[in-house]
Amino acid sequence: MEYLKAFIIGGLICVVGQILIDKTRLTPARILVLFVTSGVILTAVGLYGPLVKFAGAGATVPLTGFGYALCTGVFAAVEEKGALGILTGGITATAGGITAALVFGYLNALIFKSKTKK
Repeated sequence: MEYLKAFIIGGLICVVGQILIDKTRLTPARILVLFVTSGVILTAVGLYGPLVKFAGAGATVPLTGFGYALCTGVFAAVEEKGALGILTGGITATAGGITAALVFGYLNALIFKSKTKK
């Protein structure tokens, strides 16, 4: 049942992204920023945490989950370090994901030849 919940919630988040791509003039970069920012805002107001508890990876894997990780990292660091945690918490909480994106992006650039968009 956990897999089904994760699949449905993750799929719905992706459907929202696809609708934004198809029905708006937003660029993929702006949609990315919108999703991450939405994850931060929904976490800050207490709405995304219950969704993560319900759907697990279905809510943490999409880009909104990155915003969730940033926000929860800041909350934890502020409790531990005070105001300095505002600057360090998000990066500390997401360092693994950022590192993986950089490493795999670099490997992708080495293996495949990029082409300009026409």
